[in-house]
Amino acid sequence: MVHEARYWEPAPDGKIRCTLCPRDCHIGEGQNGFCFIRQNRGGRLVSAGYGRTTGFAMDPVEKKPLAHFYPGSRVLSFGTAGCCLGCRFCQNWDISKARQDDRLSEDDWTPDRVVALARAHRADGLAFTYNDPIIWAEFAIDVARAAHAAGLFTVFVTSGYIGAEARADVFRHMDATNVDLKGFTEEFYAKATLSHLAPVLETLEWLARETKVWVEVTNLMIPGLNDAPDETRALSEWMVGHMGADVPLHFTAFHPDYKMMDRPRTPAATLTGARAIARAAGLRYVYTGNVHDPEGQTTYCPSCGAAVIERDWHFVRAVQLRRGACAACGTAIAGRFADGPVAPTRGIVMPLGIPSPRA
Repeated sequence: MVHEARYWEPAPDGKIRCTLCPRDCHIGEGQNGFCFIRQNRGGRLVSAGYGRTTGFAMDPVEKKPLAHFYPGSRVLSFGTAGCCLGCRFCQNWDISKARQDDRLSEDDWTPDRVVALARAHRADGLAFTYNDPIIWAEFAIDVARAAHAAGLFTVFVTSGYIGAEARADVFRHMDATNVDLKGFTEEFYAKATLSHLAPVLETLEWLARETKVWVEVTNLMIPGLNDAPDETRALSEWMVGHMGADVPLHFTAFHPDYKMMDRPRTPAATLTGARAIARAAGLRYVYTGNVHDPEGQTTYCPSCGAAVIERDWHFVRAVQLRRGACAACGTAIAGRFADGPVAPTRGIVMPLGIPSPRA
């Protein structure tokens, strides 16, 4: 159940240097990289996660979260084990921090078999998610190729912590992405995620300026760590200046988990305040998540203020769009929208076969 990996080179010390992400792991014979699923076997780098998964579920695309990418559509979501980050607050830690043998199915999920499952459940697309699909880039690319051949779209839910070569290869096959911008200080990234901020910002700017991938950003707000108004303002202003005012930003609520059980849940007022700050900074589409907040989850026309996509949690309640424009005033709404009308949805998550992850 192994597959030869890409993105590596021999190191002078006899080890393998993995170039997939900025962590730059030097891996000795028989050892794993930080992510657990990339391994040195006989002087070659292999991916133990290729063709193996921790579970499948049918999700509304709003759960990824994506608010401006084919609203109301259904995606087959799946992931593997391991992660390239070490977030102390991980809300899927039982998957992302698991060694591959602890959680991965022994089934051989070929790209064609994944696509067949998606089509059998009438999915509109595939979402690579739950743990960071960066670490199983080879599998994601091959599944994405098969998905496009079958007329399905692809969604990549990620930390954005990826090397330049792999980044170009991966996103060439993705239609949309949600990138988790976990904070806006190097101190937060170094202490709370065991990674660095600069490579994530580089990925975000590259996506917005040099690709046709639809991009949305999520910021999980942790009380006392990354929720200061000044940090929210700086993050929002950076997005306006480096990505553009039309990139949607989602502020989502934290709940105590993994190694951060000492922090309280994020108050709804924190998210509401962050949304106001981001809108004042010039972002046109700002949302709240993991809380009950219909106003903060609805898309409003930036010109006339009309509600063009009304939501409650992951449910689409009503749509007032005509060919991607506000039905009230005709202003184009940034995003990817179907040509025909968008029907309201129930936002139901349906596990399939192998138990699906929580998030």
